[in-house]
Amino acid sequence: MTQIPIIDFAPFTQGTAADKQRVVEQIYDACHEIGFMYLRNGIKKPLLDRLLTQSQQFFDLPVALKEQVARSPQTNCGYVGFQKERLDAAKPWDLKEAFNVGLYTVWPAQPESFQAVVSEFYRCCTTILAPNLLRAFAIAFHLPETFFDDKHGQNYVLRMLHYPPIYQTPEPGQLRAGEHTDYGSITLLFQDEVGGLEVQTRQGEWIAAPPIPDALLVNVGDAMQRWTNDILCSTPHRVIVPELAAQRSRYSVALFCDPNLDVEISCLESCQSADRPSRYPPILTHDYLESRFAETY
Repeated sequence: MTQIPIIDFAPFTQGTAADKQRVVEQIYDACHEIGFMYLRNGIKKPLLDRLLTQSQQFFDLPVALKEQVARSPQTNCGYVGFQKERLDAAKPWDLKEAFNVGLYTVWPAQPESFQAVVSEFYRCCTTILAPNLLRAFAIAFHLPETFFDDKHGQNYVLRMLHYPPIYQTPEPGQLRAGEHTDYGSITLLFQDEVGGLEVQTRQGEWIAAPPIPDALLVNVGDAMQRWTNDILCSTPHRVIVPELAAQRSRYSVALFCDPNLDVEISCLESCQSADRPSRYPPILTHDYLESRFAETY
């Protein structure tokens, strides 16, 4: 598969049993072949537009104000300054800044509507869209539909990202976001119109993942790859600096659906056989994430 498929999610939540199964099969195929999919009918566009407006207003604030709500290593919530992360440890620091939202967010005083709008978006993603998607994954592997329900919910992180304009030549190998895979089960990604995201296929080719109107991107994370014993792939991706858009800001929003910290991630029985034994030892989410964050910051 050399193109990211587009899947309409509405039949899963609103259709017949046959419609639902058809969506599950489409999701399985996409996540097995390339690890990414575009999803239609996930979040209403007016809410996303309001969120992106609030994100832009926050990142326009003076650095001193943003630093008042700096990221806490204990909660992973708060502001991360420009060039303070390196997703690819072998490359220079990433050309971005971010604000992380979770259960223990310390909210900025400005913008005035920031907390209300971000909280509404977070609630829609974490109580409706993400749980429904995880149920589709459970069905795909012949598990009870609610298998992932009690394994998620306490460790969702909504991340607003700003990639400022670039007026000087970046360092060799420096990107807006270096090549990486995501740590959790699945990620929901919402982009503005600027673009720059690239995804690596199983054949090693980098392909563009441009924004598509009224669609979000969903990708498999490392935890889901471990659960499914490499049947689903956590695909490397990066954000390059498009030549024509280098002097424009890029904004995106990602919801990282990480398992709860006390959940053990171990290969599912339905993903193991005599010919395909477990490829990963069991590991607690807390221990796994701690090791990954140590590589990033």
